[in-house]
Amino acid sequence: MKYIIIGAVAGGASTAARLRRLDEKAEIVIFEKGEYISYANCGLPYYIGEVIKDRNKLFVQTASSFRQRFNIDVRISTEVVGVDASAKTITAINLLTGEKYEESYDKLVLSPGAEPIRPPLPGIQLPGIFTLRNVTDTDTIKKYVTEHQFGRAIIIGAGFIGLEMAENLHALGMQVSIVEMGNQILAPLDFPVAALVQQHIRSKGVDLRLGTTVSGFEKTADGINVQFKDGEQLSADIVLLSIGVRPDTRLAVMAGLELGTSKGIFVNEYLQTSNPSIYAVGDAIEFTNPITKQSMPTYLAGPANKQGRICANNIVLGNKYVYKGAINTAIVKVFDMTVATAGTASKHLTSANIAHIVSTNHSGSHAGYYPGAKQMAIQIAFSPVDGKLLSAQIAGYEGVDKRIDIMSSIIQRGSDIFELTEFEHAYAPPYSSAKDPVNMAGFVAENIMTNRLKVFYWNEMADLSTDSLLLDVRTVKEFEAGYIGQAINIPVDEIRERLQELPKDKKIYIYCEAGLRGYLAHRILRQEGFEEVYNLSGGYVSWNAAQTESALASKSALAGVG
Repeated sequence: MKYIIIGAVAGGASTAARLRRLDEKAEIVIFEKGEYISYANCGLPYYIGEVIKDRNKLFVQTASSFRQRFNIDVRISTEVVGVDASAKTITAINLLTGEKYEESYDKLVLSPGAEPIRPPLPGIQLPGIFTLRNVTDTDTIKKYVTEHQFGRAIIIGAGFIGLEMAENLHALGMQVSIVEMGNQILAPLDFPVAALVQQHIRSKGVDLRLGTTVSGFEKTADGINVQFKDGEQLSADIVLLSIGVRPDTRLAVMAGLELGTSKGIFVNEYLQTSNPSIYAVGDAIEFTNPITKQSMPTYLAGPANKQGRICANNIVLGNKYVYKGAINTAIVKVFDMTVATAGTASKHLTSANIAHIVSTNHSGSHAGYYPGAKQMAIQIAFSPVDGKLLSAQIAGYEGVDKRIDIMSSIIQRGSDIFELTEFEHAYAPPYSSAKDPVNMAGFVAENIMTNRLKVFYWNEMADLSTDSLLLDVRTVKEFEAGYIGQAINIPVDEIRERLQELPKDKKIYIYCEAGLRGYLAHRILRQEGFEEVYNLSGGYVSWNAAQTESALASKSALAGVG
């Protein structure tokens, strides 16, 4: 058998290695148009930022080591320019010599990845404007940054790579601006969680501009002039385009393969394309999302590596191994904060007409009496019918990674918020509390599910009816430091003795700092005959961040209109 793989890095290289482990006698050929076959794509920003100082550590395998270890014919700097699916041949060009030739195959694997989006804006090809997708891009950017030490950097797009680059360029002493067309950073997040991270970014002295659209670029004596649709402009020494990527489907189209609704290569549950002899993996494919049941791509290294293994199994052993799709579990370091997500955000569940409830709580990363505990915000979304967990988003400083992995496992298995309440974690004061943040998220959700807790949300605050009462149950000192609207203050520890101050004929909306004291007050009032009582999900912390960032976004929008 002869297997040809087009494209290496995550999906292609893992497919090739697994193919060899399953079939020692097969002829395996990898075509990679770049110079590098297997490298740590996700580590590139940290090499630029000199967190990773040794460039060689980026390379998982070189072409020569891959050949030697796996006995695979690796052809780097060779671009496949044609696929004839009926003849089962590919056409390749050696980019160093110009030689053009054909190769036949029994099975073909497409792993072409995705290509960075470069919109046709005036001046976008100017020197000093980069995208970051591979090692060559990295080397070019690093050289340019070194030549412009302590200069000005503008990052266009506030996705994962954009934020990682912002942190790393800032650490090099550059003056960093982030420009994002949307009203928030990190599109997979819901706004209240993104707002917490946005405030953290601003606290680092980074110029964060949301709701801002780039209209063009101009070379000046001062560097690169970045022009915005609202008439403003910024000067920079370097511009990084981090607008997003799109699946590279050129070869798939040439081969007559079916594309999906998201314009990625359509694959079935076995990662097989519409042609039985051609499989596909990685950023170029799309598949059915396990939660929304909609077809979509995912641009993450973890799923690509797992797809490679499953794909190879199916090629050699027959279509027996099912790829169940990805729930898009992702994590990013934003300065000293960590942000993670798994599943489908509330806004996307709403777009897909999936009924759900959102719950937010704030918990310590470990036992409060052990030094160094820091708060983490956990937002989950779950089904109101059976409590099935649909998404989790966490923003914090310590232990975010292990909590999102727990949540991811529960979402992936189709389990529910009741499992969160019983999850048995490893507990010692330096690592957690007896009731872990994961448990706390489950407790809050269970209370909502069983109607022991009624919640309202930060964006409903402005719409509270005139026949309602807003009740702040924090301490007097906390209240005096800042409160919401026309709230009255009765600390939770005094509420039983001051029930006569609260009207039973009005709706009462309670809030505290993070949600727990509000819940305690809520339970007291409900059991004392107050029926219409609601607690602010996420408390004052979530409300303050979200309304502050919302006001900034509105201001930017108005400036754009002007």
